Amino acid sequence: MFGQGSRAAKATALIGIGAGFGAAGMERAAAQSTASARDVDAAQCARLALDNRLTITRAMLVDAAGDTPRHCYVRGAIGGNVVWHAQLPLPSAWNGRFLMAGDGGKDGDLDYSNARLAEGFAVANSNTGHDVGAEPGASFGFNDRDAEIDFGYRAVHTTVNAAKTLIARYYGRPADYAYFEGCSTGGRQGLMEAQRFPHDFDGIIAGAPVNHYQELNAGHTWLLQRTFLDGYAGNLAHDTDGDGLPDDLTKLDILADAVLARCDGDDGIRDGVIDDPPSCDFEPRRDLSDDMCPAGDDSADCLTERELGTIEDFYAGPYDSAGTSVLKGRAFGSEPGWTAYIPHEGNGMYPAQLNNAYDHTAYLFYDEDPGVAVPRANDVSYTPDRDAVLPEWAWWEFDIDDVTAGRADTMRAITNATDPDLSRFLLEHGGKLVLWHGWADAGAPPEPTLDYYDAVVDTTFGGDGDAAREHARLLMFPGMGHCGGGPGPNDWDPLAPLVDWVERGIAPAHVVARHSTNGEVDNERRVCAYPEIAVYSGPAGGADNAANWIEGNFQCVAR
Repeated sequence: MFGQGSRAAKATALIGIGAGFGAAGMERAAAQSTASARDVDAAQCARLALDNRLTITRAMLVDAAGDTPRHCYVRGAIGGNVVWHAQLPLPSAWNGRFLMAGDGGKDGDLDYSNARLAEGFAVANSNTGHDVGAEPGASFGFNDRDAEIDFGYRAVHTTVNAAKTLIARYYGRPADYAYFEGCSTGGRQGLMEAQRFPHDFDGIIAGAPVNHYQELNAGHTWLLQRTFLDGYAGNLAHDTDGDGLPDDLTKLDILADAVLARCDGDDGIRDGVIDDPPSCDFEPRRDLSDDMCPAGDDSADCLTERELGTIEDFYAGPYDSAGTSVLKGRAFGSEPGWTAYIPHEGNGMYPAQLNNAYDHTAYLFYDEDPGVAVPRANDVSYTPDRDAVLPEWAWWEFDIDDVTAGRADTMRAITNATDPDLSRFLLEHGGKLVLWHGWADAGAPPEPTLDYYDAVVDTTFGGDGDAAREHARLLMFPGMGHCGGGPGPNDWDPLAPLVDWVERGIAPAHVVARHSTNGEVDNERRVCAYPEIAVYSGPAGGADNAANWIEGNFQCVAR
């Protein structure tokens, strides 16, 4: 009995011990399995560095963090100048698509696309052939034609080739579709790809494209000359305390209020946004006549003749000494963004657009660079040293006549993306183009984008607008600033409608954009594909009620 009872007790005890051991073992096994899966992912990623067709400097597994999933990160180099990288979803998370992310400004860094990675896209980006930390601004172009060509068009194309090779190696097959998404410099890159390398992408998003690159940057310089020179005589900021530093922006507020008073209601809604600036009937001399300073006076709450001239120049855009237009100017409704050109105490007398202008003509405009940029860009009293080993060049010495005289022709051929013949991309390759711009963009005037689209219609489609809309669509966003911001609806996803169009044949007749204040949506509406425009169709008498500014209360109609 003792033995039998002992055996029973032992069995009971062993069952308990076995159950506990099994649970712990299962946890250990699961942990080992997880570790094993991570090891497999890490090894698969690391093997990419062995591809002898590419120069890969790093291939490593990156663990999930926040909303960014675990992924394979790869960095490489092309030709000794272009550095690029890719964020690759794990094979089980890949949506089968490749996305090239565009750049901003003069670039010189690597941009991450964590949100698109989380959506399943394999994403790539490059530094466009230079490092901004080593060669800030446009200085990478100083007497370096190869660097200028990399920035102009070559870096994006070679990165596309490298990324496609990498993707096919990692996933065991090429991407089903290839997309490009960019704004500003990225918009220019997208159009450059469509014009020069029509087989790189199936769909391209080109937002606020600075495709008239030389004319635009010359225009930045031209406008800054109007606000800086002659003791800030044309500046729209006023020096209230006489310390030599303009500190009051009332003059700009007077102008912005006058434009809204004249044209805000043209679309049937008073919401602080001008929906269709080309139809706005605003004439500075007529509509600001009551705001002019008495002769010889200059106060914060009135405009001098010189300041009125600056206002007219902002709207007209740069023109040479013979009156020949170089590029169209800013749209009505963009006035709050003009602070990017106005030196005042609040910005340290260094307006944002000075970053684009101070060294552009030194390094990226002329066939032969005239010299290095001056060290104090906002000190127009500085005398450039012509006798230095590297002679100095000041942006305020630039002559806009050099544009129309053809002195930027070499660089225009490298950096401008204005060819309206997109037949190879849109017709032969069957690609799709979504072109978009904000009407309140003070940095890159929007009307040249509309003109470019019209030129594509004429050149590629023989003037047939309906045929053009089967392949390319233009969206003009009321009240949006440069690539976003501004008082109008400015938050939207450009990639989703392009994917629907390319893969499902659903062309974007309109998109939905929203404006938020403190995280709350306070203006939502349709933005219609040109030449249509959104009009209010909601409750009668409720157009000025913000509660009615929702997408369903707007319809697309012909202009």
